[in-house]
Amino acid sequence: MTRAISTLEESIMLNLLSLAIGAVAIIPLLLALLPFFGWMNWFLLPLPVVGLIVGSLSSGKAGRNLNLIVLVVAIVRLMLGHGLF
Repeated sequence: MTRAISTLEESIMLNLLSLAIGAVAIIPLLLALLPFFGWMNWFLLPLPVVGLIVGSLSSGKAGRNLNLIVLVVAIVRLMLGHGLF
């Protein structure tokens, strides 16, 4: 019984950690959406990837989805700015 509770608590904590990583990644993403700041997305990309991995290990979907959205927006912005602008 205690092992099941422990596993559930670990899963919730991983989801919260993934949400926190996604929340931290959103702040520079908003700045990188401005013109001539697209290069910041190169430094931003590892954060949502780590958050996506952590969110995949949890049973919750919110952290994984948030990091997936941040990652997709950053990649689309890089594609629109040809990787620099």
